[in-house]
Amino acid sequence: MFKKLLGLFTIILLIAIFAYKDLYTRVMVIGTLFSGEEQYENLNRFYKFIDSSTLSPSSKPLHFKSSKAISLPASFNFNNAVIGTENFLQRTDTSALLVLKNGEIQFEKYWLTGGENIQWMSMSVAKSFISALVGIAIRDGHIKNIEEAISDYVPELKNSPYNNVRIKDVLQMSSGASWNEDYSDPESDINRWAKIFALGGSFDEFIQTLSYDFKPGTRNHYNSMDTQALGMLVNRATGKTITSYMTEMLWHPMGASNEGYWLLDSEGMEMAFAGLNVTARDYAKFGELYRLDGKLNGQQIVPKSWVKDSITPDGPHLTPGDNPLSDYPLGYGYQWWVPGGDKGEFMAIGVYNQMIYVAPESSMVIVKLSANSSYGTAEDTDMASELETIEFFRAIANKNL
Repeated sequence: MFKKLLGLFTIILLIAIFAYKDLYTRVMVIGTLFSGEEQYENLNRFYKFIDSSTLSPSSKPLHFKSSKAISLPASFNFNNAVIGTENFLQRTDTSALLVLKNGEIQFEKYWLTGGENIQWMSMSVAKSFISALVGIAIRDGHIKNIEEAISDYVPELKNSPYNNVRIKDVLQMSSGASWNEDYSDPESDINRWAKIFALGGSFDEFIQTLSYDFKPGTRNHYNSMDTQALGMLVNRATGKTITSYMTEMLWHPMGASNEGYWLLDSEGMEMAFAGLNVTARDYAKFGELYRLDGKLNGQQIVPKSWVKDSITPDGPHLTPGDNPLSDYPLGYGYQWWVPGGDKGEFMAIGVYNQMIYVAPESSMVIVKLSANSSYGTAEDTDMASELETIEFFRAIANKNL
């Protein structure tokens, strides 16, 4: 009898382990984020152990041609130091590097767990996709204009610091809502949110736990929940999920070749600010779309005026440089980063060194997907890593003008 009971217990235990395998994996993986542990075995597979929705490939995929291959610069300058390219790529756990010039592939290489058909976790690169969806929704009449209050479209936000805040201020990370994105602080807002991400819960409800911090439109304060609020806006205004609206209005039109995935919360809402998982080539198509003023694959997908406004800092709190009204030295538009200078560059940036860099003057788009495990271990090193990467991209562009 004891052996029978032991055998039954073993069977039940195995069933339980199998049933909760994904939960166990997500808790263990999320628990290691921003701890200094290597993440290249995780950023390629988040959608496999966290609930996700699927963006189906386009029936008319855009296939990039290949032009004459280029070599990368052997080194580049950053902070008065010469940085070796090979060391930089290894140190930042680069998993994919793709360079387009005039819409043709000049360089493409994968390392670690990256690959041509690997859907890589976007982190905050997803924010720029959400911005595009807002622009499309305005064009289609689902949203009147960005001067309206976001709470007019999302009633739940009336009980939050987003009540009566202009959509424009939310787009420009100037909502006035409190947010602490210090990954090294266990009590920060991003780490409070991470508990929901790991154990389950509602992203929409989490937004309502934030507090009011400053007058909207007066500071550029990076806040991932601003983008989550924009995701709620797209959902409520269009009556469709982010996944459905994006598939129809952006993903298929731009000619995505592979499936993409949005991570979901327990209520089926997309993690709008970071949860997109797509391939390097499909990230590059999005960059190329913006390089070409919103037109790609034979279609005007995003309004030209929206692209221009999205990459133009239009207030004193949004300008690049040493700005007391901003948290960062980069300028900001509608969920796009804008560095200083007169080259017209702009980029989508995500932690762990994910980037889509667009340089219209040199007709280039560069995608870098990475698993830089130093992120979050010391707050002051994160922006330095991004500034270093920008100089790497500039070296590539300057070498191939």
